[in-house]
Amino acid sequence: MFTLRRVGLAGRILVVASAALALTLAGMPVQAADIPGPDEMVMSGNVTHVTNVPKPAGIASTINTDIAFQGNYAYVGNYGGFSIYDIKNPKKARAVSSVLCPGGQMDVSVYGDLLFGSVDASRNDDSCASTAQSASIESSWEGVRIFDVRDKANPKYIKSVETDCGSHTNTLVPDKQGKAVYIYVSSYLPAANFPNCQPPHDKISIIKVPLDNPGAAAIVSMPVVFPDGGNETQPGLLVPTTGCHDITVYAEKDIAAGACMGDGVLFDISDRENPVVTARITDPNFAFWHSATFTNRADKVVFTDELGGGGAATCNEVVGPHRGANAIYDISRGQFVFKSYFKISRHQADTENCVAHNGSLIPVKGKDIMVQAWYQGGVSFWDFSDAANPREFGYFERGPSVTGGGGIWSAYYYNGYVYGSDFNHGLEVLKINDRRTNPANGVRTDRLNAQTQESYRGHGHHW
Repeated sequence: MFTLRRVGLAGRILVVASAALALTLAGMPVQAADIPGPDEMVMSGNVTHVTNVPKPAGIASTINTDIAFQGNYAYVGNYGGFSIYDIKNPKKARAVSSVLCPGGQMDVSVYGDLLFGSVDASRNDDSCASTAQSASIESSWEGVRIFDVRDKANPKYIKSVETDCGSHTNTLVPDKQGKAVYIYVSSYLPAANFPNCQPPHDKISIIKVPLDNPGAAAIVSMPVVFPDGGNETQPGLLVPTTGCHDITVYAEKDIAAGACMGDGVLFDISDRENPVVTARITDPNFAFWHSATFTNRADKVVFTDELGGGGAATCNEVVGPHRGANAIYDISRGQFVFKSYFKISRHQADTENCVAHNGSLIPVKGKDIMVQAWYQGGVSFWDFSDAANPREFGYFERGPSVTGGGGIWSAYYYNGYVYGSDFNHGLEVLKINDRRTNPANGVRTDRLNAQTQESYRGHGHHW
């Protein structure tokens, strides 16, 4: 989700803070008969709502963000910190602990006993007791916090690493020797009066974390992604390209896809500390390149466009099917080849923030199927095996939020179930029963960081 905190606005563009933008993008009302009642759950016949786990009391007033998985646990980021959920029995999922450590947006990744959390909100120091402080003050801190989560009931904060312009998202990249992990840090929105976030900031930061001594984590490189300045003048861009918003890596194939505000890029990451851009694409219908997902074969990539910054009502007739959507590209001879757009056709109310957001593959042999969050558009199950003709075949959503903004930030498939991180309602657990997805029930993995893709070979099927 897009944030303007660094340039002086308070927090993300939530619906309450962007009513004018939402109305501008909406233009015409959706028929009331098509809209569920406030917070009413609706779903297709092949989807079951298994359970909901409300946010723990300590972070109940701040919104949930991204999710990572390891073993029998889900780790859910939150503007106020993060929570750990026991999902060994998904029907009885429960919160184990919460860490109160404010600093939006707390994008999370996990590896072994370590959790990495992104802070893209300027603080007066790096502690969990910190308070907001202007980025124009040189002593202000933003970056990555590292926690030891070996004891799920009592995680421990062990290290912070400050990064230029903070850390909006982070992507975990294992090294090739198994001795360290790298954290690719995406951040943006520089300003001349921000000592630690100077223009042009056309780069990412890379942190190396020795697994035998995570306290020694430090920045090892800051490669420039856009030496020519990136896409800065295209009409309709939410913000010009200044770095990246999010990066998805496919480490075993030595590639990564960067969603970089005005640009989509492909990286060669065979040298983990020095990724090299090998392809680049722009799209006149894209306002904000937000995130990326490779197919299991890495022959396609799906990019998302977060039109309206996540706070506007863009899932309606007037905005149409090509904006605020996914764009599907073949990867042919190392270059992007556009195939089609996909956007949910279930029109939302003009009060509902709705746009393409975070999702993951569902591991079905020979098929390209995703589950994806659309904020108040809910969760969509869709098939893009035919990249030119993608189709939704299942969904879950709630009616307009009684709080005025919200929805599902991330929806990921993990070992037979789908977990959705809802702004306000907490952790949603869903199950789909469909001939297209049922083959995935036999595929098991012991971890999932959705932006650190791993092939499904060796996980119950031959691919």
